[in-house]
Amino acid sequence: MTPREILKQYWGHDNFRPLQEEIITSVLEGRDTLALLPTGGGKSVCFQVPALAMEGICIVVSPLIALMKDQVENLKAKGIEAMAIVSGMGRREVDIALDNCVYGPVKFLYLSPERLLSELVRERIRYMKVNLFAVDEAHCISQWGYDFRPPYLHLSDLRELHPKVPVLALTATATAEVREDIQHKLLFKNGIVYQQSFERKNLRYVVQTTEDKFRKLLDVARGIGGSGIVYVRSRKETFEIAKFYQQNNIKADYYHAGLPAEERSAKQDAWKSNSIQIIVATNAFGMGIDKPDVRFVVHKDMPDSLEAYYQEAGRGGRDEKRAYGVLLYNPTDRLRQEKKFLQNFPSVNEIKQIYHHLANYCQLAYDAGEGAGFELDLGEFCSRFQLDAIKTLNALKFLEQDEYVAFNESVFLPSRFRFEVLNEELYNFQIQNKGWDLFIKTLLRSYGGSFENYVRIREFDIARRTGMNTQQVVQALQQLQGFNLLNYLPQTDKPQITWLKPRQHADNLYINKASIDQRKETYRRKMIAVFAYAEHKRCRSQMLLSYFDELNAPKCGVCDVCLEERRQKNADEILDDITNEIVQLLSTDTHTLAGLITSLKLGTEKERIETLRLLLDAGKVKTDGGNYYL
Repeated sequence: MTPREILKQYWGHDNFRPLQEEIITSVLEGRDTLALLPTGGGKSVCFQVPALAMEGICIVVSPLIALMKDQVENLKAKGIEAMAIVSGMGRREVDIALDNCVYGPVKFLYLSPERLLSELVRERIRYMKVNLFAVDEAHCISQWGYDFRPPYLHLSDLRELHPKVPVLALTATATAEVREDIQHKLLFKNGIVYQQSFERKNLRYVVQTTEDKFRKLLDVARGIGGSGIVYVRSRKETFEIAKFYQQNNIKADYYHAGLPAEERSAKQDAWKSNSIQIIVATNAFGMGIDKPDVRFVVHKDMPDSLEAYYQEAGRGGRDEKRAYGVLLYNPTDRLRQEKKFLQNFPSVNEIKQIYHHLANYCQLAYDAGEGAGFELDLGEFCSRFQLDAIKTLNALKFLEQDEYVAFNESVFLPSRFRFEVLNEELYNFQIQNKGWDLFIKTLLRSYGGSFENYVRIREFDIARRTGMNTQQVVQALQQLQGFNLLNYLPQTDKPQITWLKPRQHADNLYINKASIDQRKETYRRKMIAVFAYAEHKRCRSQMLLSYFDELNAPKCGVCDVCLEERRQKNADEILDDITNEIVQLLSTDTHTLAGLITSLKLGTEKERIETLRLLLDAGKVKTDGGNYYL
């Protein structure tokens, strides 16, 4: 099938969006390709369509686990075989999934970048018939980017496994420096870059300098109306501001990564269906959420970078109708951000200390633990060892960079199980143990394919079908696992820490200080750019576009700065017109104040009096107290 036929069959569209067809053609011609498309610009179609047009499997690397899962589910709903391998999955589960990719009909394999550090994964990729490597969020490979992920640096290793397979790198935000770095790090050959303008003509950028941010939050919600997102810094604030909206009769809810997965999903669905108007969230919210009718995105606090701001504000107006990106600013925000900047970067000694606390938390002996994975309750970890949460998160990133550990925040994996014996052996067990017969039959009837693959299971559903309670179902599954009949993996919703190397002795723990200093300088430059955006009176769209190296962009005409300029220009023009009219009237005769004001045809009474006052101050019009003359 041609790309257009594939688009029509699986997506129901007759035509591609701008640049999609050119990117797809480039990939099908075997060229390494970098595609820069704005948020909501349809990046996934750019690799899914060509992969379906070619024989073999497409390997997609993405750091966004929630987005990977959504795309896998969407592909499966279209009848396309796809699977994701993420942190938190057991070795046996990964092994079976990779076998399906080598020998089965799987068309898309989604991987988190950390998974590429595994020899098991890399060796199995060697035997796959790969047709394309797709690297999503490709800016993560660059140390100059706003969201650098050290495991991305190993993506070039894929090229050694399949040297002739093209690479498609995709991102919504990248400066010229980052674009060059992406191509260099991914070893582009005969590469080509497709870049859609970062301009969002239907999005109106506004900065409101205010002492009372809560009042402005209400003004925006009531003045603009419709569906909205409010981004805040802390989990505590998400709850407080949602409650504030509710107290003012606005339907709102809060969202952050610390909530249970089912609760997050329910809140997200309520917002997407417009049961609630506003979702108040940390930046954990939004990736992969394609709600077209978001009318406003408010940032109550300063974002970390203009890349992050552009991406988050860009979740507004995907239906191409008017939407607003509003940043609330207070000069004290600058002081707070500068203080946070100093706190963000732990010293080498602090990183080493956090490393050893982490090893003790995971109960690892020295020289042990390579490849081991653990759930990490970050709040509990910081509380136990009296650590600052922000500093600890950054320490983990530097430990990732030096490849001691891999860290994933809030990975939700549903409960799964797989029978570890053949059908016949299971049947014999049922005959010999009649008490287990009903329970095992329920599993078999409810979940097909459980001898070949790990299948998702809902303990609540099994409880309903067997008359047991949920805890009894969990205990039964654990007992069957103890009999070596099946492998049961309970659901998890905790961050995951994976030890890439055995626990090191203090003398062998090397932390790259130069790299820390480099990241610190990059962060500082990005922070200054955000301040400039908030404080300078220049077209907001122009400032964002020039940051992304679109240097000759026209003024948008609709941001707060442009509208103020237009108001000022209109006021100046009215002033000139009224001045000309006054001079014309007084050039033929004198007039009383009342006579002069009523004789004028232009402007409001207030504008006429103000213009006359300016002319008197300038000495261009004179008065004897009763009459006015030139």
